[in-house]
Amino acid sequence: MLIGYARVSTQDQNLDLQRDALERAGCEQIFTDQVSGTKARRPGLEQALSHLREGDTLVVWRLDRLGRSLRHLIDTVTNLQEKGVGFKSLTESIDTTTTGGRLVFNIFSSLAQFESEIIKERTQAGLQAARARGKTGGRPRALTEKQVEMLNKLASDKERSIQEICQTLGISRKTFYRYVKTAEY
Repeated sequence: MLIGYARVSTQDQNLDLQRDALERAGCEQIFTDQVSGTKARRPGLEQALSHLREGDTLVVWRLDRLGRSLRHLIDTVTNLQEKGVGFKSLTESIDTTTTGGRLVFNIFSSLAQFESEIIKERTQAGLQAARARGKTGGRPRALTEKQVEMLNKLASDKERSIQEICQTLGISRKTFYRYVKTAEY
């Protein structure tokens, strides 16, 4: 059984082109979403995936209609293959129920993995170069050295409450305790 999935990103866009192409391809059921591809929750896709059984094929108009990213697309199709479900993209002429289609898709998968590893290597090299120049990553400190001194002076005055000190400096209790030694308070 061929099951179709169509998606448009906004309410202004129309599903007719994709729906017509999926019907011409012979899809018996078509599930749709009108949601951005970056959104993780897509009810139409979830329904389509739940209706697929071994021997069925999921059909999309274009690859970008299914996956949020190349990695997501590859993971989705790999999951389908593990369940004995085929995948077909009409525009790119990819059909994983054929030997050639599986070859093309495996090449895509290898390229995605290669790209991921290259990005990881570049990120690590950039971090090492920054550390060599004395830069550290992470979130900037909440208080400057002067503010820490002021905080400690205010905290040493046992007449003031923690709430009063926090309001004076415009900080949270969590920040207060992060900078003031707990032994003092």
